[in-house]
Amino acid sequence: MRLPLFQRALGLSIAALAAPLACAAPADVQIKLNQLGFLPASYKLAVVPNVAAQKFAIVEAGSGAEVMAGELGPAALWAPSGETVRQADFSGLVQPGRYQLRVAGLPDSAPFTVAADAYQALNAAAIKYYYLNRAGTALPERHAGVFARAAGHPDTQVLVHDSAASAARPAGTVISSPKGWYDAGDYNKYIVNSGITTYTLLAAYEDFPEFFKAQQLNIPESGNGIPDLLNEALWNLEWMLSMQDPNDGGVYHKLTNKAFDGIAVMPDQATQARYVVQKTTAATLDFAAVMATASRVLAPYDKQLHGMPARMLAASQAAWQWAQAHPKALYQQPKDIATGEYPDQDVSDEFAWAAAELYIATRNDDYYKAMQATKLEATVPSWGDVHGLAWMSLARHRKQLSAAADQALIAGRIDALAGKLLAAWKGSAYGVAMQTGDFVWGSNAVALNQAMMLLQGYQLNGRREYLQAAQSSLDYVLGRNPIDTSFVTGYGIKSPLHPHHRPSEADGIAAPVPGMIVGGPQPGQQDKKDCRQPYPSAMPAKAWLDNVCSYASNEIAINWNAPLVYVSAAIQQLTTPAAGAYKKQQP
Repeated sequence: MRLPLFQRALGLSIAALAAPLACAAPADVQIKLNQLGFLPASYKLAVVPNVAAQKFAIVEAGSGAEVMAGELGPAALWAPSGETVRQADFSGLVQPGRYQLRVAGLPDSAPFTVAADAYQALNAAAIKYYYLNRAGTALPERHAGVFARAAGHPDTQVLVHDSAASAARPAGTVISSPKGWYDAGDYNKYIVNSGITTYTLLAAYEDFPEFFKAQQLNIPESGNGIPDLLNEALWNLEWMLSMQDPNDGGVYHKLTNKAFDGIAVMPDQATQARYVVQKTTAATLDFAAVMATASRVLAPYDKQLHGMPARMLAASQAAWQWAQAHPKALYQQPKDIATGEYPDQDVSDEFAWAAAELYIATRNDDYYKAMQATKLEATVPSWGDVHGLAWMSLARHRKQLSAAADQALIAGRIDALAGKLLAAWKGSAYGVAMQTGDFVWGSNAVALNQAMMLLQGYQLNGRREYLQAAQSSLDYVLGRNPIDTSFVTGYGIKSPLHPHHRPSEADGIAAPVPGMIVGGPQPGQQDKKDCRQPYPSAMPAKAWLDNVCSYASNEIAINWNAPLVYVSAAIQQLTTPAAGAYKKQQP
């Protein structure tokens, strides 16, 4: 009875609901590929252990009938996993269906599909995760299915912490700061991480509006005349607005307990007092950038939003002024606070990003000058490095910018970064841009943010290899990795069952909340002392543990899901037969 209700409520496919199946053979002898599937025109690549066979075949799942064959590539070592592997390129497979890849001497690959809507359900689930991670509201069964739960953390009576005290709001002042999303596996809310997250969702909408206008996610706001992706972003944007001190424009760094709740505590069971902690330059600039972005994205819906876009732009400008007056208000964790820090000792990139977004929103050349574009490099985004977000926005709006903007510089920064990632992809035995140093906390988000920047290059100049390399990053998180696992809960033959996510651990439901991407392998293993179960490997690309104890490799986070939303939508929209250039199957 639960599965049909779950499916109706979340809009998921039967394939996504199927219980993950454990393969009999260890990962080192498995054929690795995207376990979800491909669009007909997708670039399609599998990674195969180094065996004596020289050929591979694609067979129909179930019947075993061969539909195409090809040659395996040369053997090569991938340093992050220590594996010697070969590649199987089956891009010529364009006929919709369900298939497996076969190589003599190895188990057949996980089944995968070729379909015109290959990533639509994944994208919807990746966004629906945000609804299921909302703070301050009950999740009724009609929207949440089996993941319905009572409301927790109303945050209508939040205390101003000593570190955030001012003359207008002394310590102990009670303020209201409801809504927002729980940041990760915990129940706190952080402006810095909300910044890159909300921006990435808004960027996805700006780049692919028709895709999201056609999407219906079954959330409470569905049908209100605003696309559901924007409805979901608004839930967090309204919380962010409440984190700005109206007396001076500064923005509190986080809204938090003093200590983390227990791992088996549901939101409505949490009883700790909540605080807003310290105004910081990083939080205020992230806020300024996101509000400037939101003001332009939401402008077409001004009537439904009763003037909110204009208020957002005013809030952005007030935040910019506060940051100008407080350029080095860096976060310092108070002694009585033990939750996430999101510290950042260099906020030059936040200044540049906020300036870029305000320039685009206002067309005021002073903001472009403040950005100091010639000194600003383009990098793969993360919560602590937002250089790339400024260039994304400038490239997207380049045709409407004033003469102050250097068009050649904008294009050059994007193309140079995409070209660097492309070179790494071409030289990789696993066919990904990920290098050993990229296996940090949240490595799966690194892979997806690399894909997002490759897609900026593709949208800029149409170079097909950029799209192929981005597809490979999506393939990596969906199963073409040394662990032979899709890192998105509920998607793929094998996916995480025990993420570090309090509601999934405490709700009494065997399956975790679907559509969440876990952090992924990284050799730091900072949670090793807290886990009774040992990590299976110390290799950077294999250091992953599917256990709720593993906050260092198996936690979820809003900023990690956001590029999954962007990349899955982008590839679904941009991969056309012309772009893919694969027009018929190989014989």
